[in-house]
Amino acid sequence: MAIIILDRDGVINQHSEYHVRSAEEWIPIAGSIEAMAQLSQAGHQLVIATNQSGLALGHFDLDDLEAMHAKMRALVEDAGGEIAAIFYCPHSDEDNCRCRKPKTGLLDAIEAEFDTSLHDCYFVGDRIPDLQCAVAKGCKPVLVKTGLGETTLAGIIREPDPMLSETLLMSDLAEFAAFILEHSPKI
Repeated sequence: MAIIILDRDGVINQHSEYHVRSAEEWIPIAGSIEAMAQLSQAGHQLVIATNQSGLALGHFDLDDLEAMHAKMRALVEDAGGEIAAIFYCPHSDEDNCRCRKPKTGLLDAIEAEFDTSLHDCYFVGDRIPDLQCAVAKGCKPVLVKTGLGETTLAGIIREPDPMLSETLLMSDLAEFAAFILEHSPKI
């Protein structure tokens, strides 16, 4: 079963420059829940890897984060899918931790938890740190245009980074799911 790593804010749910602070503010991007369910039903393990500096900055607490994740899990389950795991970094940039993307600590933890290598797994994100983390771990980076994706794309076009030259570009998670399902070997 292939693992697919997904960033959260801007990929699955609407991005907020002020941090998504509650389950009520956690609003899925159109088509993202169904896309996750389709990928799960096709046998992919969906693992979320998300920076959540709002915890360190005091914008929300752990109960709020757990409520957001419970809502996300419930929506995916109601659509017939499953999220295998959620990994998050609770630190701010100033903490200089190992787990804040673009560092690979979250992916290291995923590898340890699932006792597998993430090399060649897809990693879907909307920001440069997501893509850099993917490349650093040997994953296949995918940039979606949702969330901060359009801004990220504009930055890459202005200042191309050879490390990101293999990045797949998708309009959203739904297009990515369709791509994966079309190119997955049939059982």
